[in-house]
Amino acid sequence: MLTLKANNISKSFGKKQILNNISFECSTGEIIGIFGRNGSGKSTLLKIIHGTLKSDSIGLSINSNSINPLKVIPQKKIGFLPQDSFLPKGLTVRQAIPLLFENGDNQDKIFYSPEVSKFEKQKIGALSRGELRYLEVLLICNLSHPFILLDEPFSMIDPLYKDLIKAVLVKLKETKGIIITDHYYSDVLQVTDRNFLLKKGNRININETSDLMNNGYLNKN
Repeated sequence: MLTLKANNISKSFGKKQILNNISFECSTGEIIGIFGRNGSGKSTLLKIIHGTLKSDSIGLSINSNSINPLKVIPQKKIGFLPQDSFLPKGLTVRQAIPLLFENGDNQDKIFYSPEVSKFEKQKIGALSRGELRYLEVLLICNLSHPFILLDEPFSMIDPLYKDLIKAVLVKLKETKGIIITDHYYSDVLQVTDRNFLLKKGNRININETSDLMNNGYLNKN
């Protein structure tokens, strides 16, 4: 088992403190959910862990081995799915898959995943939101990286692809640690093992839906 520890993460933009000494850990075999209103720092936190955004302070390690945030990407320990699509719109799905996977067996994991055959000949730019997000989740989650960060994998997609993504995550958590942020809280809670809320720069543990209500993330009505 591997454990990713993120300690004392702080980030300010100008005079506004977005993250205030946030610490948490995620082990292979579990899915962590992060909630928070817009501007609470969810995406900022993931980008800092992935090394694509500089923090004011951070301690990052895997099984007590410290990681320089600037070396997260080349070390291929932490994969990241951003909110915005990263695939070239002019390529077909069949052309895009080899961009991330050179090995034929690894490519087959994507090609033979449920529903992919229905849109594999389409161009990326012609896919529906659900098809695109599902494809991107498959690509990122099947990388060799032991830890995966997913920024809004369920946002604005239809139920079929939400269910397919959930199945992918539940299966892959057998060997990976996964961290999710998304406003679609019910979908997140269906697959996560532990959750926390970011509010005013601080971390609040979430054990059930009522905790989201009591902390002002959801309307009690």
